[in-house]
Amino acid sequence: SAYRLCTMRKLPSVLARKLTSGTSGSPVLPDMSEVRSRLRDIVGASTNWRDHVQAMQERKALHTLLAKRQEDLPPRRMKDSYLEVILPLGSQPEIREKYLNVHNSVRFGRILEDLDSLGVLICYTHTKQEMQPRSPLSIVTALVDKINLCKKIIYPDCDIKFTGNVSWVGRTSMEVKMHMLQLHGGDYSPVLDATFVMVARDPENKRPAFVNPLIPESPEEEEIFKQGELNKLKRIDFSTASLLKMAPTAEERNIVHDIFLNTLDTRQEGERTVSFRSRKLPPNSVWMEDAKLKGLQICHPQERNIFNRIFGGFLMRKAFELGWATACSYGSSRPFIVSVDDIMFQRPVEVGSLLLLSAQVCYTEKNYIQVRVHSEVYDADTREHHTTNIFHFTFISENEVPRVIPKTYG
Repeated sequence: SAYRLCTMRKLPSVLARKLTSGTSGSPVLPDMSEVRSRLRDIVGASTNWRDHVQAMQERKALHTLLAKRQEDLPPRRMKDSYLEVILPLGSQPEIREKYLNVHNSVRFGRILEDLDSLGVLICYTHTKQEMQPRSPLSIVTALVDKINLCKKIIYPDCDIKFTGNVSWVGRTSMEVKMHMLQLHGGDYSPVLDATFVMVARDPENKRPAFVNPLIPESPEEEEIFKQGELNKLKRIDFSTASLLKMAPTAEERNIVHDIFLNTLDTRQEGERTVSFRSRKLPPNSVWMEDAKLKGLQICHPQERNIFNRIFGGFLMRKAFELGWATACSYGSSRPFIVSVDDIMFQRPVEVGSLLLLSAQVCYTEKNYIQVRVHSEVYDADTREHHTTNIFHFTFISENEVPRVIPKTYG
């Protein structure tokens, strides 16, 4: 199968037992509206846009509750942060419309929003202080490390269950693993696995803040924790290997050179007269510069998060939808999302910003289309552009797609 095997990660046995296959006798689970309501309560955020300045001022007083050292915070277990949340698409048809797309399946962009909210609540559950209704921490999404899907279609009329817990902790950051399952014939079957990295900051979201350490309790949990450490090291290696900091490897140089030679126009008389500027497109190919779509979004208060910045899930949804449209127009058929990874949140987006999104097909192979979406904000006062996010989406198309060919070195 072209789809990666989607397995329930080796959850700690206590957590795995909570994943009941049926619905009979199971407790009533919170839904997504309750998740967002809990987040507002934890932070003390106001639902009234005009009150947000006052609410943020009140958060300043929470500075005294921050730990001076990580060692001062009580350690937590993986099961302490474990949450199950229901998305009742089957049992509550009135919420279905928000999640429905034109192909009568679920809008994946909405799922990204829900995963983002749930990931933040899981981290607040991990760092909860007894007797303190409000958290001094500002927990924000740093990156989406990986989302793998194993189902092509997410049905719009069957209940969905999200589960997740903190799987690794650094000093000020936390890795969260989440799973999404959908109800079919009385059983919940896996749809996707997601790994997010969240960072904790002070009440004003200005400086890093310490979080509770995590203690693995079993060999399976130790394995999960070890994987989280490896993921962190991989991210560090990846950031230092950027082409802006390091020259391409010999293998990469050969790939680039081969592509270049394949696009030279050799119809000119003799090899000596071949011009490097005279390029031709190989058969069944598209120049990369011709495989782009752009979008503009005005960031209204409706899309704000609990810290009155633009909600990261909203940014992911908008980027995904532009990426999907790019893959759709490129492949001339309906694309299906297979994987999401390396979404970096480089800076927050303020309410009122102009958000510019640029989607680009950057690699193709058989039926697969890799799309990169670059997101930047434009400040009308200073006329400056700043990158906020870079997104990577892998789609599979119903038909084989043309090969995308770069024209410039960049």
